[in-house]
Amino acid sequence: MKHITETFAPRLIKSRLVSSNASYDHHEDVVFCDDPVTGLRAIIAIHDTTLGPALGGTRIYPYANEADALRDVLRLSSGMTLKNAIANVPYGGGKAVIIGDPKTDKTPALLRSYANYINLFEGRFITGEDVGMRVKDADIINQVTPHIRGTSKGHAGDPSPYTALGVYAGIRAAVEHKFCGIGVHGLVISIQGLGAVGMALADHLHKGGAKLIVSDIRDDVLSEAQTRFGARIISPERAHAADADIFAPCALGGGLNRETIPEIRARIVAGSANNQLTTPEDGNRLQTYGILYAPDYVINSGGVISIAHDKPGFNARALRTHVIDIGDTLRQIFRTSEKNGTATAEIADQMARARLMPPDKRGCAA
Repeated sequence: MKHITETFAPRLIKSRLVSSNASYDHHEDVVFCDDPVTGLRAIIAIHDTTLGPALGGTRIYPYANEADALRDVLRLSSGMTLKNAIANVPYGGGKAVIIGDPKTDKTPALLRSYANYINLFEGRFITGEDVGMRVKDADIINQVTPHIRGTSKGHAGDPSPYTALGVYAGIRAAVEHKFCGIGVHGLVISIQGLGAVGMALADHLHKGGAKLIVSDIRDDVLSEAQTRFGARIISPERAHAADADIFAPCALGGGLNRETIPEIRARIVAGSANNQLTTPEDGNRLQTYGILYAPDYVINSGGVISIAHDKPGFNARALRTHVIDIGDTLRQIFRTSEKNGTATAEIADQMARARLMPPDKRGCAA
């Protein structure tokens, strides 16, 4: 039987602290998790459960302070509402962050303590892996709560390969629209970030005949990319400005802004990072510069699609088809953007929000 340990003592954040945050968007629940015994400091945010239980990964990251962690989890959770809606899965939006270095602070005891907080929501919050989390970590959390997907006991397993597959399908759709091409052969692509998704994406692109420029803060993954793909290395700070056809941001978000966008030489931006735009205006700025932008929560939804499929009656072919269909969703967004002169990010928001409305009030979003 799953149970709550004796050290479990939830602390609910005061509503005034949430509502005063610039990233607050009428979230349904925000819970601060503190366990001095294990050192756990985490925040779980449920944004919207209109379409079903909140579904979103857990990120482990050494935030400078609690305020930064709160800002991130609020943005990420509201983004998950839109992602799940446009991915056409029966889940609402939520997210969780654990404050700490995944290399030194992520202990089994801490993960089990965190799982107690997941149980607090009694199935209203379902999680999976995100930055700093691995399948083995999900397995530990699963010892205490059933409300986690992507475990080794699940049908779909690690969601990152599906995220990468979806990004690859999205890049192909963008190439088709922007360059009238049918693949990535011969194109130069700058990948910023070689985590599990970035490396898997690099493999897809290399097999498709693309020439790769890669960046990361870790020397070992850069060496691996050189060996496997013949990739050229560039500093992460200049990855967006590389002389490339496509820029694929696959690290942390917030990298597309008024300073970086004018430096982008690529004609397509399509990658797996969340919250790529620093402000909504940056979506318009990309369009002004003639850069085709694949909205982040659309192109990177393969992982959450895999989590949604990871249940009894699992069908691997149906999952793969659903992920590849990300390309079709983006084609619709690109066509509508071109027809209406509206930024692709805005079109994606309109489509997602239309699905959050009652059926009798839904119009034609695109």
